[in-house]
Amino acid sequence: MVPAVPPAAANEGDDTDAADISALIARLTSEVNEIACEKTGAIQHITNQMKMLALNALIESSRAGPQGAGFAVVAQEVRNVGQQVETIARDLESQLTARTGSLMASIKEMTERARGERMVDLALNAIELIDRNLYERTCDVRWWATDSAVVDGAAHPDDETLTHVSERLAVILGAYTVYLDLWLCDMQGNVIASGRGGRFDLHGQNVADTAWFRDARSLRSGNDYVAGDVERQPLLGNAQVATYCASVREGGKANSRAIGVLAIHFNWEAQARAIVGGVRVDDDKTRVLLVDSNLRVIAASDGQDPFGERISLALNGRTNGFYQDRSGRLIAFHATPGYETYKGLGWYGVIIRGN
Repeated sequence: MVPAVPPAAANEGDDTDAADISALIARLTSEVNEIACEKTGAIQHITNQMKMLALNALIESSRAGPQGAGFAVVAQEVRNVGQQVETIARDLESQLTARTGSLMASIKEMTERARGERMVDLALNAIELIDRNLYERTCDVRWWATDSAVVDGAAHPDDETLTHVSERLAVILGAYTVYLDLWLCDMQGNVIASGRGGRFDLHGQNVADTAWFRDARSLRSGNDYVAGDVERQPLLGNAQVATYCASVREGGKANSRAIGVLAIHFNWEAQARAIVGGVRVDDDKTRVLLVDSNLRVIAASDGQDPFGERISLALNGRTNGFYQDRSGRLIAFHATPGYETYKGLGWYGVIIRGN
């Protein structure tokens, strides 16, 4: 059995280092821009002094009459040089400001892209852990449906046999703590045995109208299974469960006649909370979510109970990606990739940063 564990944070340092390097480059670029502006400002100040000196020289040369004519030519040339230097300084300042501004914008874009791609990786990490965990649930239900006590109980549902089945299911629950309860149902949907009869009163309960039972009745062999979406189960204290079913068949043989349905109820809330709460994010405004194929929230990291809340995702036909919404939030998502024979139910891992 694969337990539900928080995602590993092996790459968390890489993300922090990249952010630190980007911040350092941005700071150095800003400093270069300040130095360039300061120095070109100093050059302009000097050229202004040169122009003033040239103007004074021209005035004095005019007072000197014919004797100052030669000096006037030199003063005019000095003035022209000053104007050229001033023009070069202004062009330099303008070009440096434009280039450093473009560089800083590129750095910001690269930083946001790196952050977005990291968030997509975290979203994938979360949904992959769930997929691997739920794959194990599909293995469990198919295995336990062949248990001799379960098969006997479905074939001969007398009180003594069903008492033995309930005891057997209780033993399984003692070893597999991720389940809230295990039910053996007959082909009419009556719950005839359960592992926690002392906690949940299922006497006389019928589940024939549930989607997971109807689907389970239609399974073609004992190798097939039903994986239900997360729902609140009234018969289990309105707890959030993910129900997995397999058909119980005569003699425990995969291709024999179906004689019952085994339903196992995965204790969703506790396990999912461990997954989303274990994703390492960089601030307390970032939400880690698991959502189903209808974009209904089935787990959240913010400590609230948003179960059933619907969110809007700009998928645009993509299985993964990130974008900034109108309110400025950075949103990343990744669809379930499935694991082994478990194809997933179209769920998404979602990371929302900001606001």
